[in-house]
Formats: sequence, C-alpha cells, structure tokens
Amino acid sequence: MEITLINRTNTDAEAFLPLFTKIADHAETILKLADDLQISVTFVRSRTMHTINRDYRGIDRPTDVISFAVQDEGFILPEEMKDLGDLFINVDYARRQARAYGHSYERETGFLFTHGLLHCLGYDHMTEEEEAEMFALQERILDPILPRGGTNGPESID
Repeated sequence: MEITLINRTNTDAEAFLPLFTKIADHAETILKLADDLQISVTFVRSRTMHTINRDYRGIDRPTDVISFAVQDEGFILPEEMKDLGDLFINVDYARRQARAYGHSYERETGFLFTHGLLHCLGYDHMTEEEEAEMFALQERILDPILPRGGTNGPESID
C-alpha cells in the first residue's frame, strides 16, 4: 500500500511511515487486499481537526481521527478504485488518549491509523454488529505489531 504523509504539525510525521506501512501490510494480508492501494494521512492539531469536523461532518468539536473514503463519494472512476481516501490524525488527541489509556503515543497513533484505514475500506461501527466486527479487526491487525499495555515503544516519536 502506498501511504502519503502530510504534516500540518510540528511532529515528525515521517517517523510513523514504517509503522503505518507495517500495519497496512498486515491489513492487506488479513483482509486479502491488493497491494497497489493508496491512502493519504495528514497529521493535524486540534484546532484544524475541529474545523474539518465542523465543516465536513457538522460536528462542532475536534476528534481524534477522521477518514474520507473515496468509495463514500458515490461514482468512482476505475483509476480511483486504488485510492482508498484520506485520513486526518489529531496529534493532540493521540497524545492525550495515549496517556489516558496507559500506552505509548506510537500505539495510539497506530490505532488511529488502523481505525481510519478500516473506515476507508468500508468498515463502520454504527451498529453493535458492525462495531464488534470492526473492533475485532483493529485488534487483529494492530496487536501483533504494537501489543496493548505498558508504554513499550517511544512515548513520543516527535
């Protein structure tokens, strides 16, 4: 999977590329995906995420991750089928949530990437059944790469 990183923060977004690549490769194996898919990931701060959430989702507050799946846009041209969409990760929330959940910033950012990737692949958590399926997949993809618990791994990659 080709991952394009865009950094709108003062963090070292490029340091996450190897982790995101591992997660994407593992997701490709588990979900039997083609390896020529593309996704973009933009690191933003809470203020920017608030604006995106308000303007595009009608929710007037920041959030941790937002995904815009190409498939959600309706008509898709054949050449666009390889493009999964765009993820926005809020680094402020990632840090805060890592502390709250007692794991590393790396684990939380990897989780947010995995969650957003699954949304771009068409998974959702609007019903209990969907939530159970999506959350089980998140664990199956992420846990072998970044196990839960503790703060193993760098607390702050930036």
